[in-house]
Amino acid sequence: MTAKIGYDDVEVGTELPAQSFPVTRATLVQYAGASGDFNPIHWNEKFAKEVGLPDVIAHGMFTMAEAIRVVTDWVGDPAAVVEYGVRFTKPVVVPNDDAGALVEVSAKVAAKLDDHQVRVDLTAISEGQKVLGLSRAVVRLA
Repeated sequence: MTAKIGYDDVEVGTELPAQSFPVTRATLVQYAGASGDFNPIHWNEKFAKEVGLPDVIAHGMFTMAEAIRVVTDWVGDPAAVVEYGVRFTKPVVVPNDDAGALVEVSAKVAAKLDDHQVRVDLTAISEGQKVLGLSRAVVRLA
């Protein structure tokens, strides 16, 4: 695969299509099984509250992975992501109901770099709060 977006076709400020990602307790159980991260703060409400959390929270790496989907869907090739990093600022609290939580992600091209690369800055919000800070990806375009 190769990137489907051309370097010459984007400018600083180009907005990527925003996406929303639902997160339920079932999602967390599936992610725990796939990742091997069975920390009880991600599935046991009683334990999560005993350690000072408001409720069960989503895995940070899961939240990070969902957010980068905005970039990989836009560019058309996950291998085009050269670099990606975030700071975890707030947890995604996942209530035990049918709705769960929603992570809303937007992104825009923040800088054009050398070698057909761009820096994309992402914003991830849940319950009106930023859950990822300094969320940035470097992507190599066609």
